[in-house]
Amino acid sequence: MNISIPKSGKRFKGFLSRLARNKSGLALTEFAYALPIFTGLGMVGLETAHFTVTQLRVSQAALNLSDNASRMGQSTSSATARTVFEGDVNQMLTGMELQAANIELFEKGRVILSSLEMNGDGGQWIHWQRCAGDLDTYVSAYGPENTGDTGTAFAGMGEAGNEITATSGSGVMFVEVFYEYEPLFGEMFYKDRVIEHQAAFNIRDTRNLTAGVGDDGETPSACS
Repeated sequence: MNISIPKSGKRFKGFLSRLARNKSGLALTEFAYALPIFTGLGMVGLETAHFTVTQLRVSQAALNLSDNASRMGQSTSSATARTVFEGDVNQMLTGMELQAANIELFEKGRVILSSLEMNGDGGQWIHWQRCAGDLDTYVSAYGPENTGDTGTAFAGMGEAGNEITATSGSGVMFVEVFYEYEPLFGEMFYKDRVIEHQAAFNIRDTRNLTAGVGDDGETPSACS
């Protein structure tokens, strides 16, 4: 008994054969599978690069403030020790704000500048401290102004066991920066985190340390 296949069935069978041999959409299919992977990798790379650059900018801002603060002060002659005034400190902090304006450092962080000196007992002492930045919940990891004013219990500032100390008649400008980093893609790859950097420079010129920060009518950048 002969069974004839309808022409429509033959055409359908031929269509399936041609479809099986057709590879014109293969590259598009592979691309569709690979696109999410490469997109994800690109986003991770972009986020990592942005975080690294932001860390570098915060670090550079901290170093520059410490360096500039180590040079500040006014004197009437070359034989007179420099005296630091509130206006000098405010200028240093304003310069830092302008330098780091592209990451909104003062809107998203806190900057603490401390003058580390030697007290009368030969110990370390945070003689004065000034702050800037909207996030005032961040405080110095080493204590407020006047920490260590007497005695020798206060070891200095910096890594425990490897603290930075000031020598007699000189001082160290110690900077702490706290910055709340906001990821480009929310919490997809990085959760919000706080970038912290510290920097320290010895005072470059002879400075009138006894005076602390002189009153010149400028509003102090107080930490409280």
